[in-house]
Amino acid sequence: MKKTLVLVLGLALILSLAACGGNAAPAAEAPAAEAPAAETPAEEAPAAEDAALEPLVVGASSTPHAEILEQVKPALAEAGYDLQIVVYDDYILPNQALADGDLDANYFQHTPYLNSYNASNGTDLVAAAAIHYEPFGIYGNGVTDLAQLADGASIIIPADDSNETRALFLLQQEGLITLPEDASAEAGVTTLDIVDDGGYDIQAVQADTVPAQLANSAEGTIAVINGNYALQAGLSIADALAVEDASGTAAQTYANVIAVRSGDEGSEKIQALVNALLADSTKDYITATYNGAVVVF
Repeated sequence: MKKTLVLVLGLALILSLAACGGNAAPAAEAPAAEAPAAETPAEEAPAAEDAALEPLVVGASSTPHAEILEQVKPALAEAGYDLQIVVYDDYILPNQALADGDLDANYFQHTPYLNSYNASNGTDLVAAAAIHYEPFGIYGNGVTDLAQLADGASIIIPADDSNETRALFLLQQEGLITLPEDASAEAGVTTLDIVDDGGYDIQAVQADTVPAQLANSAEGTIAVINGNYALQAGLSIADALAVEDASGTAAQTYANVIAVRSGDEGSEKIQALVNALLADSTKDYITATYNGAVVVF
């Protein structure tokens, strides 16, 4: 009888443990059952939203062009475009990249330079819109007034076609040299066309090297510097010894433009870019940031 009772109790204990074991297994597996919670579609939504934006790739000089473009990214995103800015340090590569189709547009140059590039390279790039104007300035190393410029002083200017023309016209504006009577920005001039150099040593060098060459020059040297390169070098237009007359033809002739491949100027994405750059908020940013070194229309 006792043996029977022990067997019955043992059997009941085994069944009890088995029942507990059956309940434990699902409990141990509960975390696996919650795996779907690891999926975070809500967190991935921004990436999906960015992917839905159409890329708009624009090449630009770092200052001020890329800085200005940064300001219009939100407006373009609202219009459905992901503005991607590619910064260049020279004046050749951004036009080459545009012509090759690597860029949708570029923003760094004026129309005379664009026309010169097309003529030299057989490209068909056009201006979609004029955005701003950067006055050329004359800066000095140890010179505070052009009237103090010594006989035979060195004058450094940019060497590329349109900017060399522009620099020479500024030197003539200040009475330092004389150009032919029929000289024009459209036709262009070089140092070889100077009628009277005033006895100065005029040196044409690569545009982006002018600020550094002025900084390393002998005291008494002056230089004509592009607006964007002056900004990059930390030069203030207020410190210039002379500046192009912004009320003259220079402002329109040398306005910085959005350049595109011919036929693309009317596309929706390019018009969205132009509208964002010409918006009042962008103009306000330019006026407040560059203190006259960049002038909006």
